[in-house]
Amino acid sequence: MSSRILVIEDEPRIADFLKRGLSEEGYSVEHCADGHAGTAALMHENWDLVLLDWWLPGEDGIDVLRRFRLRNRSTPVLFLTARDALTQRVEGLDAGADDYLCKPFAFDELLARVRALLRRPDQKSGLVLEFEDIRADLGSQQATRAGEPLGLTSKEFSLLCLFLKHAEKVLSRTRIFDVVWGDQFDGQSNTIEVHVKELRRKLERFGPRVIGTRRGRGYILEHSANSGT
Repeated sequence: MSSRILVIEDEPRIADFLKRGLSEEGYSVEHCADGHAGTAALMHENWDLVLLDWWLPGEDGIDVLRRFRLRNRSTPVLFLTARDALTQRVEGLDAGADDYLCKPFAFDELLARVRALLRRPDQKSGLVLEFEDIRADLGSQQATRAGEPLGLTSKEFSLLCLFLKHAEKVLSRTRIFDVVWGDQFDGQSNTIEVHVKELRRKLERFGPRVIGTRRGRGYILEHSANSGT
């Protein structure tokens, strides 16, 4: 069965471009043209991936996303937006987006991000990764620290799992990008920095910093007493 993708986009030209292109790639695609219709589709049907525009009539995309995340923590959401300022990217990620793509974009890049978001970590039932007071259940796709739910997006969960599987080992940005995003790393994107920042913020609500930075080398999950920047 092909993956089901919901496109919530009010610009007819872009919506038609996405629907035709993704359908030709073998995906099952449905389209909603405003925030209210998009919210209804999200609440009443199951989707494998959501492509969500930020600017929408009826209900803004960021509000649609926040409402959706209160009910569904795991379905990946890719923001399509003309907003490219770092603060706005962080706002979208904080609301629950797994990735963002700035308009205008190339369809090949969109396809690469779609394929990466549709990939899931190994979900062996009952398999739990642990480090100090951090736990990630691969079966339920839920993560906690000190017993408190972290409320991670699917991309943040994948990033945390990578750190947990390689605790106390430095992971290069290239390695992280290849494993979590599945795309060739261009050395310029700040996607990793944005996601690490958000993952740190959520972890540090319930304890000290455990994701350290090794300048020029990458990131490391380490005991809190040893964490640096």
